[in-house]
Amino acid sequence: MAIRPGGKSNVELWTWEKASVVLRTDTVAVEEPLEIRLRAGGEERIVAITMRTPGADFELAAGFLYGEGVVRDSRLIRSISYCVDRRRKEAQHYNVVTVELTADRLPEFGGLERHFLTTSACGVCGRASLEALRDRGCRPLPFAWSIPASLLPALPERLGSRQGIFRATGGLHAAGLFSKEGELIALREDVGRHNAMDKLVGWALLQGRLPLSHCLVLVSGRASYELLQKALAAELPVFCAVSAPSSLAVHLAREFSLTLVGFLRGERFNVYAGRERILPAEAGCLPQAPGNG
Repeated sequence: MAIRPGGKSNVELWTWEKASVVLRTDTVAVEEPLEIRLRAGGEERIVAITMRTPGADFELAAGFLYGEGVVRDSRLIRSISYCVDRRRKEAQHYNVVTVELTADRLPEFGGLERHFLTTSACGVCGRASLEALRDRGCRPLPFAWSIPASLLPALPERLGSRQGIFRATGGLHAAGLFSKEGELIALREDVGRHNAMDKLVGWALLQGRLPLSHCLVLVSGRASYELLQKALAAELPVFCAVSAPSSLAVHLAREFSLTLVGFLRGERFNVYAGRERILPAEAGCLPQAPGNG
């Protein structure tokens, strides 16, 4: 397997089609482990091990720590660096990232008092509790603005047109940040949908753009509780997905006043919560969602 820049690699494979067999080369997405370490004063701790697509590793680490409530402000981060092998005095640019805080000691982890083991498939498991979000200080988002329903169907195509690695591999998730006018602001890809979202939020944190209260996000897969949790932490009021939401994602969106759009494909979509932010172009444009969303 030949590793290529940008999270892609070439592999040889056999293709069977009817009576013929062909040996050919294809491009697949790279998946490698990343260890995230937290350092403050003389203390250091491993807080996460995740499978991800190499690239934007510093943003992934920052976004993960922000989403979990460990870091609430970019000013608390002194530096983010790849681990250095003291014997060789060179950076390890692949597998280990260390986030050094400005504090003189590591924070109290409370409910996070464990080593996170995450994968590109499931993200950070556990703590699936709305009460835990309230304890972290998360509050319902205000209904400060709205968008026309006609804006949403164009977003998946705009996202897809910028997914360079996906077009080459077909094997990556994406999270795209859009303005209220539907302009793509930033996009991150990864084999893990949670990693893609962490990279996007991490980019915003390191760029000093949080909170994202005047933006909306579109993800290429389904809407899970974990993804909605990350959106809420970044104060993203509109969350769109091309696939289905989970029941807990719908519950979270309704409890914290997020607008949740699912099955955004072609000219149709469902609104599961926060209909107040979607302005129908004409009567009957939007499907009715049950409950108090």
